[in-house]
Amino acid sequence: MSDAKTVFVRTYGCQMNVYDSDRMTDALAPVGYSTTENLEEADLVILNTCHIREKAAEKVYSEIGRLRKVKDARAGTQKPMTIAIAGCVAQAEGEEIIQRAPAVDLVFGPQSYHRLPELLRRAGNGARVVETDFPAEDKFAALPAAEKAVTMKRGVTSFLTVQEGCDKFCTFCVVPYTRGAELSRSVAQVLDEARRLAEAGVREVTLLGQNVNAYHGQGPDGTDWGLGRLLFALAEIPGLDRLRYTTSHPRDMDDELIAAHRDLDALMPYLHLPVQAGSDRILGLMNRKHTGEEYLHLVERIRAARPDIALSGDFIVGFPSETEADFQATLDLVREIGYASAFSFKYSPRPGTPGANLDGQVPEEVKSERLARLQALLSQQQRAFNASKRGTEMDVLFEKPGRFEGQLGGRSPWLQAVHVEAPAELLGEIRRVVIEDVGSNSLVGRLVGEHSGARAPMEKADTVEANAGGVA
Repeated sequence: MSDAKTVFVRTYGCQMNVYDSDRMTDALAPVGYSTTENLEEADLVILNTCHIREKAAEKVYSEIGRLRKVKDARAGTQKPMTIAIAGCVAQAEGEEIIQRAPAVDLVFGPQSYHRLPELLRRAGNGARVVETDFPAEDKFAALPAAEKAVTMKRGVTSFLTVQEGCDKFCTFCVVPYTRGAELSRSVAQVLDEARRLAEAGVREVTLLGQNVNAYHGQGPDGTDWGLGRLLFALAEIPGLDRLRYTTSHPRDMDDELIAAHRDLDALMPYLHLPVQAGSDRILGLMNRKHTGEEYLHLVERIRAARPDIALSGDFIVGFPSETEADFQATLDLVREIGYASAFSFKYSPRPGTPGANLDGQVPEEVKSERLARLQALLSQQQRAFNASKRGTEMDVLFEKPGRFEGQLGGRSPWLQAVHVEAPAELLGEIRRVVIEDVGSNSLVGRLVGEHSGARAPMEKADTVEANAGGVA
């Protein structure tokens, strides 16, 4: 019988959790684990969790209930199942998870996954392990690099975490409590990982951070580099043709970063810049430390530097004491900006955050009605932005086979899904495409130089409120 073991990872929430899940499997590879898509037969199941909204946490407990049945069925066999809970729910609830769900063997937070092999050994000895401390060591330095073959299998786009944690303490947000204080990786670490990705065929990298434009990593000269300077260095890496970053805070958009948008062709013309609300009173209660007018002025500066840039944002409706006038200020800001896409949610009180204790909690039916109005406006703007691309030419990075035979799926510079009839050998290539049809959430085009024929079917559009890029 082989000693090889398999791990199944289910990821909830933001892009950083996707990155973390990949790094967990990288950490397990040296001790004999390979990934599997078959949850029923996995030796180890990891749920990498999100704690931003209440429903996300409850989904995890529902999934644990289903896993318990599989684990119980395999008890006493030669292939028992180990259940691990990772991520922000693990960090926030810790020991409570073990008490509420005894089927769980291991609970560990986002700052501990580099120690996963050691934690598994402890759990394998019969202990229930909870590891939610913020260790002093640099987890990124301790993690093994992904094997080149593994990176190639993951595709031609990749996430790369450069910054973690947040010091802003917005009153609605759990991130400072689950991810800790702001921490930036060194420039050398980031460049080394980016070079390895490029050597494995990655064409596009998205830099990640809870507050990514607060990046202040130590450079090779001993000084702190901001995100703008880091982007200029990344743009020099051969083969790395596209750069993106998320999620940003308006207070950290400095001159050098705006200059990067102006000067770097590799930096895609798309920016996720959350504002959360348009009312200065609500922004103050949220502890955002900027006004609606300051946000509008910042957008003017960014658009002056990069006129073709598309903006996306995050919005929370129904924050405590929000009045109809406050909500109208949000709608006014949305109309003035004109978003290409956006993510919007009803306020969800999170335990331990200041917002949960504020007076004037808004009734659920009012939140729902306001959210519907906001999403109608945002959907209208997204459709208008997509419609503006009809008949235009753009470069598309083909990322994966399409849902239909003879079709490839890719991304525009503005992050739209693009479906094109194209040969499979173009997978991983960037090609010029003319857009012939548009949907609410995707585009259909043909290769420039090809004759227009039967159009590729439109894929079903996602909702405007799909998983947000972050919470900054």
